[in-house]
Amino acid sequence: MLNAIAQDFEPSAISQVFSLASRLKAEGREIIDLSVGEPDFESPEHVKQAAWAAIQRGETKYTPVEGSIAMRRAAQAKFRRDNGLDYALEQINIGQGAKPLLYRALQATLDPGDEVIVPAPYWASYPGMVKLCGGRPVIVSCPEEVGFKLTPAALAGAITDKTKWVMFNSPSNPTGAVYSRAEYQALGKVLEAHPRVLVMADDIYEHIAFGTEPYVTFAEAVPALMERTVTVNGVSKGYAMTGWRIGFAGGPAILMEAMRRLLSQSEGNPSSISQAAAIAALEGPQDLLAERAAAYRDRRDLVVARLNQTPYLRCSAPEGAFYVYPNCEGLIGKTTPAGQRIEASRDFAAYLLEAHGVTLVPGAAFGMDPYLRLSTAAALTQLEAACDKIARACGELT
Repeated sequence: MLNAIAQDFEPSAISQVFSLASRLKAEGREIIDLSVGEPDFESPEHVKQAAWAAIQRGETKYTPVEGSIAMRRAAQAKFRRDNGLDYALEQINIGQGAKPLLYRALQATLDPGDEVIVPAPYWASYPGMVKLCGGRPVIVSCPEEVGFKLTPAALAGAITDKTKWVMFNSPSNPTGAVYSRAEYQALGKVLEAHPRVLVMADDIYEHIAFGTEPYVTFAEAVPALMERTVTVNGVSKGYAMTGWRIGFAGGPAILMEAMRRLLSQSEGNPSSISQAAAIAALEGPQDLLAERAAAYRDRRDLVVARLNQTPYLRCSAPEGAFYVYPNCEGLIGKTTPAGQRIEASRDFAAYLLEAHGVTLVPGAAFGMDPYLRLSTAAALTQLEAACDKIARACGELT
């Protein structure tokens, strides 16, 4: 019944952990779930009111597949205000979240055998998207010693005559790494010599950055390559609007038009009500972004400090997003009280969930082990309790 892709395709490791945690909660287990990248804040009140007002006005019909003119204008203004990027309306698409836009951009450009450079650690969906589009993900290891970031030398070494894309996610899921303007410019110099290579900038965590330098996106730092760059963002993370499912992308007009054709035969248009809410988010008060980023920074500081006090763990402080990515190499070879040997991060994650009721994601899901990803999108009290349990679990190992 199933084709070859469906038979062999692996589901998202994050969604598997989330499903397991949800099942255990339904069975009555007390679970502290640090596996999912979802803000614990509420969507802003003015966003909710805008959605209700749109319903009252009867804005419950289809919109253009690329999004309403009002929504594209809001995204256009956001790109100008926050990133210094000047896109025409025909260069902007609205999607049902950022993820479909990433996927459709790949689908519109990849031919069988084309390669996509994916720096690791990576968001767990990138390699799967590439494979679904007939491409080949080229995983380039970016170890902790270089800040979990792609270096110009590593990029140059990975490019071949089949390379079609290089993907950047800054701030990064899972590591929180953030590329500086100078780092992007150095990478841009490598790419200038390869005019066939396109750039995907996934900026979904833009508003959760802790550095002293202003945030910069790739096309802003390397304007000479703007016509080869697709910049993808959305309202899910910064504005705590995951369930509204609105993302937006800016890029070359010819590619945006091709993506619209694909979207018209697949997803169709984004929700009209969600678009009204997203317009309110982008055009309304922006002070909540800094307030929430400060809260995430406080949570990061707490968790990093606690993990660095925990036996066998070592954790660097991320520069953005709401994750920490501790090294758990010290756990490998240890034995649980039940006599199970910890061979990889997945073994510790399973033990932690079963024995102590804390969920996190093994580093293998992101292409680099032995690491663990913990979401800090939870209340300080929950994070304190989770850190207590992690410390207890590590202390039980022999």
